[in-house]
Amino acid sequence: MDDQRESRDVGVDLAVVARLLADGTRADFCLALLDGRAWTAKELARHAGVAASSATEHLNVLVRGGLLVEERHGRHRYLRMADPRVMALIESLAALAPHRAPGPRSLSGSGRQRALARARLCYDHLAGELGLAVTDSMADRGLLDWGADPSLTAKGAAWLGDLGIALPDASRRPLVRACLDWTERRPHLGGAVGAAVCGHALAAGWLTRIGTTRALAVTDLGRRELREHLGLPATTDMPSRDQEAD
Repeated sequence: MDDQRESRDVGVDLAVVARLLADGTRADFCLALLDGRAWTAKELARHAGVAASSATEHLNVLVRGGLLVEERHGRHRYLRMADPRVMALIESLAALAPHRAPGPRSLSGSGRQRALARARLCYDHLAGELGLAVTDSMADRGLLDWGADPSLTAKGAAWLGDLGIALPDASRRPLVRACLDWTERRPHLGGAVGAAVCGHALAAGWLTRIGTTRALAVTDLGRRELREHLGLPATTDMPSRDQEAD
């Protein structure tokens, strides 16, 4: 009883946020929206395998709870994460959550899971096996100081400049942030540097999206560039277009 009283006295009701994510459908919506894009209610309903009316009810709860925001364009309603803090919360919780096997209804769930584990967007930076490989290589080459307080080194800043990757002049967002990876269970590169590296890889054609998911594939050009600039081996382990999610 004393613990409950103390939790009320500090003025924070964590249980409200926990209840928002305690429903499996709402949790699935939040995981899908980790790709940083705005989805329609219909797309999210199809993704979670629920009726449109049920999806609308759950989405309204998430919007009222402050985890999602909505945008109206004509007759269409788009939903997206409220801000990067919500993204970080969902990704961190996913890293703590137990993994579940895809349901028996089809093999597509297993294929998507494998593709997401290999390479995916975590809001606007790289995650999965590829995200960890890029982070490890940057740290090994002295481009990142990947210690207790991660930072970009002078060598790393020069490396970004050589690639033509520009960083924002001023932002409240940290340049480097360790973001816990929910499939690999250890941190990958986030922050402004992580976003800039990922944005460059997509714009330069090193990476491409797999369908409408947040899974990514490495192009032939990307394999060559990642090998040249980061020493990543061009092996079959690197996600490619022929390993797309079903």
